[in-house]
Formats: sequence, structure tokens, C-alpha cells
Amino acid sequence: MVFLIILLIVVCVALGLFVLVQNPKGGGLATGGAGSNMFGVQRTGDVLEKGTWVLLALIVVISLSITTIAQSGGGSSAGSSKIQEQLDKTPTPSPIGSGLKPANTAPAAGDTAK
Repeated sequence: MVFLIILLIVVCVALGLFVLVQNPKGGGLATGGAGSNMFGVQRTGDVLEKGTWVLLALIVVISLSITTIAQSGGGSSAGSSKIQEQLDKTPTPSPIGSGLKPANTAPAAGDTAK
């Protein structure tokens, strides 16, 4: 599970870089530099766009797999079970208002202050 979280972080950083490198309607980082002219401007845009979609799909798949593993309890470690045991031992709080004294809305008989 830790591997999937690290992989998700790496893919998110890569997606951020892919988005930043793409050219917004005419003059971004994809049009400048010696390395980007290797494919030409149009092919570079296509490669970056397809890479963005692939990384986006990877983020969705990895996120869903992390959620599935976490819900099934497959990635639970000894530390999380100790935390769960501690949570199970704590008493549940009483319903709202059951421990409170009712508010005294009527003034006392000898109270003349306003």
C-alpha cells in the first residue's frame, strides 16, 4: 500500500510537469528549447496530450486500487490495529443533550435584577 501511495505521488508530479510543459495556444515551453524541436511543434503537442491522458488514467486507477485495498483491510499493519483497538476501547459519547442540565428560563422568585 505504501508503494502505491509513493507511485501516486510520482505520477501526480509527472502530470503536473506534463501540464506545465504544454503550450497554451501558441507559446509555451513545448515550442522552445532544442529538445522539443525533435518531433516538431504539432507532434510534441500530441505526445504531451496523450501523456497527460495516460497519467490521468494512472492516477484514477491507482487511487481506486488504494481505496479498495484500504477498505478490504489488505494493507493494515500492526500500528493501525493498535489504533483501532484503542478506538474500540474508548466509550461512545452520550447523545446530544443527555448530559446537560435543563436551562432554567424562569427567573428565581427573589430575583429583581433586570
